[in-house]
Amino acid sequence: MYTNLYTEIGVIYKFYPFELVKNRLDINQYTPRMKKHLLGIILLVVSCFSIHAQTNKIQLVVTSQSTNEQLIGATVYFEKLEKGTTTNSEGVATFTDIPEGQHPITISYLGYETIKTTITSPNTTILAFVLKPNDHELEEVILQASRSTRTIQKIPTRIELIGAEELGEKAVMNPSNISMVLRESTGIQMQQTSLSSGNTNIRIQGLDGRYTQLLRDGFPLYGGFSSGLSILQIPPLDLQQFEIIKGSSSTLYGGGAIAGLVNMVSKTPHSEPTLDIMLTQTQALGSTANVFYSKRKKKFGLTLYGSGHYQKAYDPEDDNFSNLPQTRSIALNPKIFYYPSNEATLWFGINGTYDERIGGDIIKIEKGINGIHQYTEENNSKRLSTQAVYTNQLDTISSLVFKNSIAFFDRNLTLPSLTFSGKQLNTFTEASYQRKAKNIDWIFGTNIYSVNFDETPTDFVERDQKDATFGLFANSIYDISRNWILETGLRTDYAKGWGFFPLPRVSLLYKNPSGFSSRIGGGLGYKIPDIFTEEAESFNFDTILPINNSLLKPERSYGGNFDINYQTYLFNTVTFSVNQLFYATAIEHSLLLNTTSDRFLIFENAPEIILSKGTETNIKFTYEDFKWFLSYAFVDTRLNYLPDNPQKPLTARHNGGSVIMYESTKWRIGFETFYTGKQVLSNGTKTPDYTLIGLFLMHNFKWGSPFVNFENITDRRQSRYSPLIPSSTNAAPDFPEIYAPTEGFILSLGVLIKPFGNEHH
Repeated sequence: MYTNLYTEIGVIYKFYPFELVKNRLDINQYTPRMKKHLLGIILLVVSCFSIHAQTNKIQLVVTSQSTNEQLIGATVYFEKLEKGTTTNSEGVATFTDIPEGQHPITISYLGYETIKTTITSPNTTILAFVLKPNDHELEEVILQASRSTRTIQKIPTRIELIGAEELGEKAVMNPSNISMVLRESTGIQMQQTSLSSGNTNIRIQGLDGRYTQLLRDGFPLYGGFSSGLSILQIPPLDLQQFEIIKGSSSTLYGGGAIAGLVNMVSKTPHSEPTLDIMLTQTQALGSTANVFYSKRKKKFGLTLYGSGHYQKAYDPEDDNFSNLPQTRSIALNPKIFYYPSNEATLWFGINGTYDERIGGDIIKIEKGINGIHQYTEENNSKRLSTQAVYTNQLDTISSLVFKNSIAFFDRNLTLPSLTFSGKQLNTFTEASYQRKAKNIDWIFGTNIYSVNFDETPTDFVERDQKDATFGLFANSIYDISRNWILETGLRTDYAKGWGFFPLPRVSLLYKNPSGFSSRIGGGLGYKIPDIFTEEAESFNFDTILPINNSLLKPERSYGGNFDINYQTYLFNTVTFSVNQLFYATAIEHSLLLNTTSDRFLIFENAPEIILSKGTETNIKFTYEDFKWFLSYAFVDTRLNYLPDNPQKPLTARHNGGSVIMYESTKWRIGFETFYTGKQVLSNGTKTPDYTLIGLFLMHNFKWGSPFVNFENITDRRQSRYSPLIPSSTNAAPDFPEIYAPTEGFILSLGVLIKPFGNEHH
């Protein structure tokens, strides 16, 4: 209270003499005891002002516009005098012996826009400055994956954010799917499992893709049978942000999030209309068109997204075998929003995708000629899902959220020697109640998740699978003090046929005004067995026996992480931040494929754990319009069920990256370098390391932005190190494992058209 008053007195005294100050402040509204304190403060401040006039002392108070609180640790710097200091616990910066005259001054604070102005010495007032939050900083971003309404710096769970600006850059670089967005994040590997289809899975911290839960607006839409091609079927243009939680996260959203989760948050409509049209063409004969429109008018809103992509079969080695499959895909995603009141929102959306791709022998793909040793792999899939969300702010401290989704996936995989096809129907329903008290946030909820896989009948054994999971969860975030925040959570799932799974988690955040913060946390996870693993995908599900509940145990995990984050200014002009993460995750009863005596493949539990541990380092420098990102990941994933505990195949222990960005109102230029260390194949062979280099340029006009992207400039591809296709492409060829890019250098040209102008984006 008195801190705010101190600022108010200084501002008032600038315009009013001492006799009028107490009337201006209306002291009579306070108790007699408070009057004494206030008059004492007034006299103290006025006496300070008198001293200021004699000694040329300058005092400034720095306040946040968004919170109306004083900022502790804000930097105040006299450029010509080369004098600087930071604001104290009351948000005040004090200077002595300031020469008379005009002096340029810079006032800055991380997460806020910098003020550059001129002040006059001597000055008999406390100068008040209000800093506005910087829209590009993470402080003001609300995260949905945490189920909280807090900003990123007030949540104990470690959450990595890819915001709208970076998403826009990656959408330009690869407009057809989200693989590039994830591939260039520290500690994340995009593992291609098929040369013919391009099928790709996400690996977080060295763990298989089935251990990562993919969400869209909090809905688990991409699990089980539908996960195989998911990364390739999610265009990025209508996404607002990515939220990535690494480590066991099953307490938040249920089973499957052993390695972590990725929540993709869609854009929402605003009163200002938005229309984005993106057209892209590559030298590899890939063409993509994306359109996104949004508009809100009073009680109704609309977002509409459409995407079309065509890729001609691409063979950079001229060996008559495709490195990129021929692809035709169409995606449509309309959403309708209804706002019955200021407290309630209801929206309904439909996601539809049709995708057909064929890879393999170029002659057969282009001419349809069936001959000897003309191998092709054809994938045709249809994806349709609905989402409905109702949110009601019951009062100032509590809210209710209801969610429902139904997702349908139909895939047909055709090879010369086999056909595998089926349909999967997923349903998800959730109700949650959130309450915010003075120092604690609570959320309670329940959900039901069902999966029904129905394989098209064949001569082989039937592998249909039905699972239903019922969950109850509670989560709290407690402000122990200004510096310490504790988050605890507990979920109990009951999976039909598998039993109960109690899933506790805890995270602790320490932060102080100097720019230092640290998080430590951990939790448990689990996953119910199904046949849709990366290993099974590599066999095209051929001769794989169904899941046997009586012989298998669910996979379970436990893990934790600890990170340190520090932000400061270098030379009063360069923003510097560093984040250092340490993590470890252990998985028990991991699912393995073994060969039976009659040459079938059967799922069994590993007798020992998989242990993944490592570190991640992220460093960022910012100077005016320049940004420089440095990253390094050390991944040590050991298969303890094998002799000598070897490193997991196709998992590089060392990965690094450097991204230099220049962003102004007219230009956006990026230069990227990514290093992937040596890997080990399943047969024990070590692969070479390699470095990828990319360059991106975009120029902004009022009507839109033309762009050019040079991806993998040095043309690093696996065929330069080892054969990429088998010596004989017969009906069932034995393909090598993929450890490096297959397509090589890609040049893309395009234009992002904004008919309503850039000011709305």
